[in-house]
Amino acid sequence: MSGRSHSPADLRERFDAAAARRGFELDDAQRAVADKLAELGVALGKRFRRPRGLYLHGPVGRGKSFLVDTFFAEAPVPGKLRVHFHDFFDQLHRAIARQRSTALAELLDGRQLLHFDEFHVHDPGDAALLTKLLHAVHARRITLVTTSNYHPEDLLPNPLHHHLFLPAIELVEKHQEVVALSGPTDYRTAHRSGRFAEGTWQWPMTTFQQQAPSEQTTLDINGRSIRALKARDRLVCFDFRDLCDAATSTRDYLAIAAQYDTWCITGVPKLAECGAETRQRFANVVDVLCDQDITLQVAADHSIAETLWNGRDSERTASRLALIRPIPPD
Repeated sequence: MSGRSHSPADLRERFDAAAARRGFELDDAQRAVADKLAELGVALGKRFRRPRGLYLHGPVGRGKSFLVDTFFAEAPVPGKLRVHFHDFFDQLHRAIARQRSTALAELLDGRQLLHFDEFHVHDPGDAALLTKLLHAVHARRITLVTTSNYHPEDLLPNPLHHHLFLPAIELVEKHQEVVALSGPTDYRTAHRSGRFAEGTWQWPMTTFQQQAPSEQTTLDINGRSIRALKARDRLVCFDFRDLCDAATSTRDYLAIAAQYDTWCITGVPKLAECGAETRQRFANVVDVLCDQDITLQVAADHSIAETLWNGRDSERTASRLALIRPIPPD
């Protein structure tokens, strides 16, 4: 999209070409979103006026990230930044640790376009940081494009805390066009690829444990100790309780994923019987490992369907775990 000026039709062709390279054609719902992104790309290339951004939401696997990643790659502006929700908070916390007063400026100065992938909010502390981020983005006249599984009004849904995020929701709706993408197909499961898709889910877990004896060790991650059943070469193994019952965070998972590209997690129980924080940590682990393209081997008490719970984020977790190969009992 850079170099000469383009029409929406010129830019629109880039989406069809990107889909063709991956071996598929855009469906009707995706074409409509591609049209909007092409129009936004033209507006970004014009001077003196910052266009409204786009907040793209809908069910998992409908192509949101593909469409916005294609747009971002072709966007005709310098100073672009793409961040994933978990990666962003990792970067932000590291910047705050270095110098609190300039943390946001460090990430945003010189940016014209910010792509925020997998936008979601569960924690009031994260909500406060995101509200500051949105104020800083719009004060700097940065165009913001986000993908999410949730409509803005459904962010931070806990009724005890939802009011804390209302100012941020107002900023989203003022500065971004809210667009739904809800086609009928979950393409994530239709096009399996990458290391994450090479993983397995085995149940019951007794056979797995017999084949993988413990070499217990302790990892020093972000100033805390996390017990591992094994950690050598590029392989790390955890008991579910040590990883998800303990007070671990997405920053920890990102740090571990930078060192180990094959994970195994044993002892995964029915998550409906676990607390909400434990379920959320497991969902975050799956998010991080899928996004970082880490091979995941799971030894569980039950199948994926029997293990997962009915509730917020379970649909996204189920979609991602559907990529890996189930190994049922003989």
